Amino acid sequence: MLTIDVSSVSSEDELHALLKREFDFPYFYGRNWNAFWIAVTGLVRIPDQVRFVGWASLLDRVPAGGRMLRLQLDRYRDEYRSDLLIEYG
Repeated sequence: MLTIDVSSVSSEDELHALLKREFDFPYFYGRNWNAFWIAVTGLVRIPDQVRFVGWASLLDRVPAGGRMLRLQLDRYRDEYRSDLLIEYG
């Protein structure tokens, strides 16, 4: 299981930097939601279990980014990885 602490993220750019590091996206990752989709669907393999810690804090500080991340990961699970377990805590 990969645990990602998003509790201190205060901007969408910080969120993308954290996702890049934790999911081991390539150096050329564009730090936007289109680039995120491309990365998770073709450039890296997301672990079978991902747990986000500090989710409520992320939604307070970066609500649009938090919603978009969840939307993207839910879509990824629905279209590519029905076995993917994601926890938002």
